Amino acid sequence: MDYIERAIADGHVRLTGDGKQQKIIYVAASHTERFSDPEEQVRAEFWAELIYRYEYKPELIGFETLVPRRTPQDRADLVVYEDRARKAPYIVIECKRADITDAEFIQAIEQACGNRGNLGAAFAGAVAGGTRRFLDFTSAKPMERKHNIISDLPIRYGKPPEWRYFKGLSGKELAAVPREELRAAIRKCHQSLWEGGRRSQIVAFGEFCKIVFVKIRDEIDTKRAHPYAFQRRTDEADEDLATRILDLYRKEQKRDPTVFVGKIDVDAGVLAQVIEHLQSISLNRTDLDTKGVAFEEFMGGFFKGDFGAFFTPRELVAFCVQMLAPGRNDLVLDPACGSGGFLLYALDHVRQTANREYPDHETDPTQIKEHFLYWHDFAQHNLFGIEINDELSRVAKMNMIIHDDGHTNVIQYDALDFTDKIKGRHQDIKPGTFDLVLTNPPFGSVVKQAEKGNDYLDQYELRRYLAKRPGDSPSDDDQAEGDAKRGAKAVKQRTSVKTEILFLERVHTYLKPSTGKAAVIVPDGVLTNSSLQGVRDWLLDHFQILAAVSLPQFAFAHYDAGVKASILFLRRLGDGETVADRTPIFMALAENIGYDATGRKTFVVTVENETPGRERIEIQRSDLFDYRVSYEWNTTNPKKPGWSERHREVLPDTGLVGQFRAFQKDPRPFFV
Repeated sequence: MDYIERAIADGHVRLTGDGKQQKIIYVAASHTERFSDPEEQVRAEFWAELIYRYEYKPELIGFETLVPRRTPQDRADLVVYEDRARKAPYIVIECKRADITDAEFIQAIEQACGNRGNLGAAFAGAVAGGTRRFLDFTSAKPMERKHNIISDLPIRYGKPPEWRYFKGLSGKELAAVPREELRAAIRKCHQSLWEGGRRSQIVAFGEFCKIVFVKIRDEIDTKRAHPYAFQRRTDEADEDLATRILDLYRKEQKRDPTVFVGKIDVDAGVLAQVIEHLQSISLNRTDLDTKGVAFEEFMGGFFKGDFGAFFTPRELVAFCVQMLAPGRNDLVLDPACGSGGFLLYALDHVRQTANREYPDHETDPTQIKEHFLYWHDFAQHNLFGIEINDELSRVAKMNMIIHDDGHTNVIQYDALDFTDKIKGRHQDIKPGTFDLVLTNPPFGSVVKQAEKGNDYLDQYELRRYLAKRPGDSPSDDDQAEGDAKRGAKAVKQRTSVKTEILFLERVHTYLKPSTGKAAVIVPDGVLTNSSLQGVRDWLLDHFQILAAVSLPQFAFAHYDAGVKASILFLRRLGDGETVADRTPIFMALAENIGYDATGRKTFVVTVENETPGRERIEIQRSDLFDYRVSYEWNTTNPKKPGWSERHREVLPDTGLVGQFRAFQKDPRPFFV
C-alpha cells in the first residue's frame, strides 16, 4: 500500500463521496477538503508520508495554519509542530499539483520560506508530486535559498540526512511510478531544458537524453546500500551537483563512446532542476509499458518538428510487426531505424508472447526468471538498427536503453554504403543473416554517382534495371526514368538512383535466403510508374510478394510527408528459386488506419468494461487491427481531468492482420 492507503486503513483519514464530489476527512485535525482536487491529492499523500516515513504524529500536523503578520490572510498548507499545544512550528510545507512549471515551483518555495519565517519554524519545503525541495534554517540566514538545501527532511525531529536515496534499502529506495507521474516529470524536464524557447525542441530533447542516460547508468552501477549519485545531497550547491553529474557523464562516455559524443550543455541551475524532477523515480524499476508510452508521447512532439519526415506513425509500425510476428530467436534489422520504433515494437511483441507463455510471471519465482530471460535476451542480442543521421541514431540508442538496452546494436552509418564497411562498424550486421527486416526507408532522396563515386552505385544490381537513353543528361532524371522500363536491357547505367529503390536491394542483401521476410514501406510510384517496370521485374526475380497493403494519401501527412505509399511484405527467394505466376498475393486497401490527416484518432471505440472514476477498458478498431486499451482515472492535470492510458496491446489476428492469417491458410482470390 502507498502511504495514503495505509492512513485510510489505520483510520487516520476517511474518504466520502465519489468523482468530483469526493472529500477527504483528516480525523486528528478535524479538517475536510475536496479530494478530487489534484493539489489536495499531493498534500494528502505527503501528509501520510510525514506520518509513516518521517514518523510525525497526526495530531502534531496542522492544516491551513494561519500565518501571522501576512496580508491578505495567508495560510500554510502543512505545519509540523514540536508540541501538542501547537506553539512551536517545526516544518512548514507548501503543496502544489504535480505539473506546475519551474517558475511556479520557485514561487511555492518562496511562499513556504515566507510562511516559515513568520511562524519561526526550523525547516521549509515545497512538494509538487515527485519534485521536492527542502531547506534548513537552523543556522542559515532567512533569505538563503541555495546553500541550505537538504536532501530530505529530518525523521522524528532528528538531523537532516546527507543522502535521501540508497540502493536496496527499505524506505530509501527509488520508486517505480505510474504513467501520469512519469509523464509529469518528463514534461517538467522538457520545460526546464527548453528554457522558454532558448533551446530548440530538438536540442532540448538531446540534452534530456544525455541526462536520462546518466540516471539509468547510475541506477545500474550503484552498489547495494550505497547512495545514488543522481540526487542532491544536503548543503550541496547547484554547481557542485552539476560537477558530479558531468563527471559521471564523462565517465560513461569513455566506457561507451557510441551513445553520446557531445558534452551536457546545460547550466548548473537548470541541470539541478532536472535532477530534482527525476531523482526520486526509478526508471529501471518502472515497467516498460509506462516508460514506453510516456517517452513516446514526449518524442511525438519532437518528431512534429524538423524531424517529422523521419517518423513512422506507430499504428503502421505496429501493423508491420503484427503481420510478420517476430519470434524470440529471430534476428531483426531496421536499416533506416530513425528513433527505433520498429525495433521497440518488435520487442513489445516478443514481450506480449512471453506474457502468454508465462501467465504467472508476476508471482511464480520460476516463471519470473524465465519470462525475463525470454524477452530480455531478445532485447540485448536480436535487435539491430542502422541510422545515417547522428541525432536520430542517439535517440534510437536512448530508446533502447530506456527499454532495457540493446543500444550497442544500433550504429550510426549509411546503410547504403558497402556492406563490409558496415560490418566494420558492427561485426554482426552482415549480409544474409537476418530473419526479419522492418523498415520505412527515406523517400525522394537521390544518390548521385558524382557525389558518391563510381564504386558506390556499382555494388547495386538494381542500377542495371534502371534504363537510360544514350545522350540523356545525368541530371535529367525524369526523362531518363521515362525509358527505364526496358529494364536490364538498358544501354547505359544510371548515374543517379533514388534511395527507396536502393533500399529494396539492401533489404534483400541482409535477409536470410529462402526464409528471410521483410516489411517495407514504399512510395506508390515504385508499384505503379511505368518508368520503374525494371524495378518491379527485379523484385519479382528476387522476392516472393506475400502481401501489398495500400495506405491512404494522408498516412504521412501529419508528419509533413504527403507521398502516397503502400506496405510490401516480402520473402527473399533462395538460390535458383522461382515463384509461379499464379501464386496468390494478399492485397488490401486500408482506409481507416487509426488516425486522419490532422493526426486525430479515428478508431471505432467500444467500451468493454468500466468502473466510474477508477478503470476503463476499450476495444479500439481500425482496418489494420484492434487494440485493447486500459485506462485509469487521472486528476494530475486540473484542466483536463479524465482517463489516462495505462496499457495498450494489439489483439491478435484482428483487422487486416487476421484476414492475412486466414489468407495464408486458404489463399482464395479476393481484395480486402
